[in-house]
Amino acid sequence: MPPAKTDQLDLWAESGLDGDVQVMVDFLLPTGIYIQMEVPRESTIQHIKLLLWKEAQTYPLFSLLGEMEGHMFECVNQAAVHEELEDETRRLCDVRPFLPVLKLITRNCGRAERILDSKIGVLIGKGLHELDALQDQQVKDFRSKMKRISEEKMQRMQLMSCGEWLRSCYSTQLGTGSLENLIDKHEGVIKITMHYDQSQDTASLKVSLHCTVTELMDQALKKWQTTHGPEEDIGTRSDYVLRVSGRFEFLFEDHPLNQCKYIRDCLLANESPHLTLVHCDVVKAMFEKEISTIGSVLARKTSNPPLPLPPKKRPPTQLHTCVWKVHSLFRINLVKGNKVNAEDAAKIQVRAGLFHGTELLCKTAVSSESSSRSEHVWNKTLEFDIAVCDLPRMARLCFAIYAVMDKVKKQRSTKNTHLNKYQTIRKAGKVHYPIAWVNTMVFDYRGQLKTGDIILHCWSSFPDELEEMLNPIGTIQTNPYTENATELHISFPEYSTQPVVFPAFDKILEKAAEIAGASDSMTMGRGGKKFYIELKEIMERDPLSQLCENEKDLIWTLRYDCRENFPQSLPKLLLSVKWTFQNPSRSVSVHFALILEAYCRGCIPHIEVLKKQVEALNKLKAVSELIKLGTIKTKTKQAHLKEAMMTCLRQTGFIETLSDLQSPLNPNILLAGVHVERCKYMDSKMKPLWIVYNNKLLGGDTVGIIFKNGDDLRQDMLTLQILRLMDLLWKEANLDLRIVPYGCLATGDHSGLIEVVSSADTIANIQKTSSNMAAAAAFNKDALLNWLKDKNSGDALDKAIEEFTLSCAGYCVATYVLGIGDRHSDNIMVRSTGQLFHIDFGHILGNFKSKFGIKRERVPFILTHDFIHVIQQGKTGNTEKFGNFRQYCEEAYLILRKNGNLFITLFALMLTAGLPELTSVKDIQYLKDSLALGKTDEEALKQFRQKFDEALRESWTTKVNWMAHIVAHPS
Repeated sequence: MPPAKTDQLDLWAESGLDGDVQVMVDFLLPTGIYIQMEVPRESTIQHIKLLLWKEAQTYPLFSLLGEMEGHMFECVNQAAVHEELEDETRRLCDVRPFLPVLKLITRNCGRAERILDSKIGVLIGKGLHELDALQDQQVKDFRSKMKRISEEKMQRMQLMSCGEWLRSCYSTQLGTGSLENLIDKHEGVIKITMHYDQSQDTASLKVSLHCTVTELMDQALKKWQTTHGPEEDIGTRSDYVLRVSGRFEFLFEDHPLNQCKYIRDCLLANESPHLTLVHCDVVKAMFEKEISTIGSVLARKTSNPPLPLPPKKRPPTQLHTCVWKVHSLFRINLVKGNKVNAEDAAKIQVRAGLFHGTELLCKTAVSSESSSRSEHVWNKTLEFDIAVCDLPRMARLCFAIYAVMDKVKKQRSTKNTHLNKYQTIRKAGKVHYPIAWVNTMVFDYRGQLKTGDIILHCWSSFPDELEEMLNPIGTIQTNPYTENATELHISFPEYSTQPVVFPAFDKILEKAAEIAGASDSMTMGRGGKKFYIELKEIMERDPLSQLCENEKDLIWTLRYDCRENFPQSLPKLLLSVKWTFQNPSRSVSVHFALILEAYCRGCIPHIEVLKKQVEALNKLKAVSELIKLGTIKTKTKQAHLKEAMMTCLRQTGFIETLSDLQSPLNPNILLAGVHVERCKYMDSKMKPLWIVYNNKLLGGDTVGIIFKNGDDLRQDMLTLQILRLMDLLWKEANLDLRIVPYGCLATGDHSGLIEVVSSADTIANIQKTSSNMAAAAAFNKDALLNWLKDKNSGDALDKAIEEFTLSCAGYCVATYVLGIGDRHSDNIMVRSTGQLFHIDFGHILGNFKSKFGIKRERVPFILTHDFIHVIQQGKTGNTEKFGNFRQYCEEAYLILRKNGNLFITLFALMLTAGLPELTSVKDIQYLKDSLALGKTDEEALKQFRQKFDEALRESWTTKVNWMAHIVAHPS
């Protein structure tokens, strides 16, 4: 069965099982000759050009074509724009022309640069000619600046030695926190399995954890000489570097082993580290390949430089006026509004506010009411009670358009039912209904005060709790869907005959020093004990708490105390600055295209790696579409579908594209090739692909990756990143709760990759294999402990139970604090080593699922009796072990509380990301409640203990839910 077609006209999605499908393509030659011929859809552009050249020899005017290398193909791509196919290593099925028509055109000079531009365009999903066509000065200036910076960086890389390059690109990952207890437990030594890249031999070394990488390498070479004798001399330490086996991760000589993260992880997991002595020639070859790639691109800058032009007369420097010299009040002219969708009886009003961050700089300005049925015209000047000279550099102008009605009508026009959708504000007997909002900067990207006419295309969605409908936390980008968006026409006046600009940064520093020097030294001094206590209380509040003016004054007066005693106070200090002394809109796609282009130009060797990954993801998406459109319930046809999937993966084009690439989840891992026989698709709604890879650097090892097509993984990514942070904070406090923050990467709109955690199974599967009846499986408290006993024996079982205890404590606290919902036995897993961990984070911050109006989550976190049975080692009266577990939970909770402001700040930064369950400040309120911010540690601990007891007391409801889940999902 071929990969599924997403569109009936999408012939590039079609592929036979043998991968040798021919496609009829029309070729247009620059001589005016038209040739139609079949070509293999899996062929590269280079091979197709060769086939065309051979065929063109039989047609007239062939001799006029000249050299084959002097030509390239052009097509119309899926975005309906012309694309020049400079990179001829791409396959035709990956290029995916809109129609099977290729035009042969003559190459211009500067081929290396054009190939680079073509590759970058493919990676960012937008041809660079589209950015050129924008005719936007800001875009042009940004690209020019980033191009210069990128080339300077690449030139610096060319000057690096091999050792400098290796340390720069593959620096040793170091661990955090103390390991003294663990080192003592291992009696200060560790057993290491050493591999030698020039032979199949391995050696077992027992070394001190305090020895350096240099000393370890000496011991490894000495062991070799002892085993093989002088006749098989392999060189000295200077000929080698030490690499973690199976990864692109190196350990350097100046680090003690107990500081290296990989060694620490092995100690904690009670595993033997595997290291490899790699000859420097191998590293040198990698280095020379990267430097050669850089050189081939940069060479165009130095070869055949153009003759210097005669010097031009420099134009006179443009005169300008410093904003600090403009003392007029700031004002704008509100011209008109178009496409304002409101009821005929409503009057339209506009409110405008000047903000710096979320701080309102002065009183808002309000327009008169307009009652026109079509175009609303004001032509009114809105004046603000703030001088232009006092505007901060990043001041933003926020608008809200709303309908004003005297009373709520009993019936509303059906075409304007959106007025019911949002909250209303009632003032002076009138009701205000929000219609649209939009924000814009006061200064442009060059620091120049805006002037002239501007049309702002507004947004119709509203936050649910911001005062007076203004949305300062919202984007400054205008609505890109301009056809139906409400239009607001405004005009910025001119305050001077010259451009008004914000001063350069050095001038600002001079001014700041002048003000600081002239101010009263007493206000700069240290605060007394009374003020210190008050300052400490302010700093311990969460970042979303409002500061009154007196508190801001205190923070600013004692800013030096803040710097020395409260380094975490920077956000509150910035909120206290009197900014009133003293990025124009960009579409999202262009914004990120510019960032990605800049990255690619600054990391030229990485382009080929990324290109390979993008092509691999496209292949996996094609297989996913095959599965989703061909899924059938009967087992016979499902088996046929799996066979079709495996046949597809065996095709030449798929094998080459999916082999020998760095894992997008972990660039230290090189994926050799797909282990087709072990690949499958999963039975959940979106039919994720389970892809098994061989590891290029360590024979016999495999890496599992899940490819999801149809699920938004951004929320999972955020949750896992927060879990990593929690793990780091706990470890810094010498508490390792054995968290498993597996890899997760959103690679596109509703698609992404998830790391498969090895040697793990779901609670549901563990329970089902222990019982003949699905309904009884969830109530078998011995199932989990028996499973661990099967996987471990003797001391290993005690270690596994300890791992389970620690990890269960970590996830109990983490899932409670983050409000992670939809917890059932299929999204809680256990490794054979004992580590428990959670997966699938589609519901966070207390957004729990419900059915028939009843919330499914009726416990603060999952703590079932079978979990406790494992923790107590199967002994009912083992209160000591359970007491230790409870102590771990309480200690972990208090550590997170100490860092509560950090979590609040991080989630606040994500408010504008568009995550489904993180849209407003109200969503963050769950964190403030779960961490009991604003309470003392004693009060917070009392609250947590109540939640702990509740989870324990109501665990039977969890078992009932799990039983229902197992019955509903028997396979």
